[in-house]
Amino acid sequence: MTVTIVRTGPSPGRDERGQPIPGPVEEIPVPGCVVTPRSQTPPVGGPEQQGRDTVIVGITVYAPPGAGIRTTDRVKVEGRRYEGVLFEVTGEPGDWGHSPFTGLSGPVQFAADRVTG
Repeated sequence: MTVTIVRTGPSPGRDERGQPIPGPVEEIPVPGCVVTPRSQTPPVGGPEQQGRDTVIVGITVYAPPGAGIRTTDRVKVEGRRYEGVLFEVTGEPGDWGHSPFTGLSGPVQFAADRVTG
């Protein structure tokens, strides 16, 4: 399955208040991923969410070695269930490193969520 990294590019400068101007959005396809639904989603709470219907859809992605996922990235999944849905990467991606048995590189694993409500 292909997962597309959606990343804001480098800032081209600053606005009149000195704040960085967001750069152009880059889309980087990463073929060869495995996407699984998460059986547990992170708890959502706080007084601002009382009385709201919040839905969190969570996925776990196993990307090929060297995928270069950042905590600030968003991802789109190409495939049946999640086609076109934009997810936010949550937490630090985990690089499995090299197997001590085979010497082969392992996947890069990361969680991503889509929150609505």
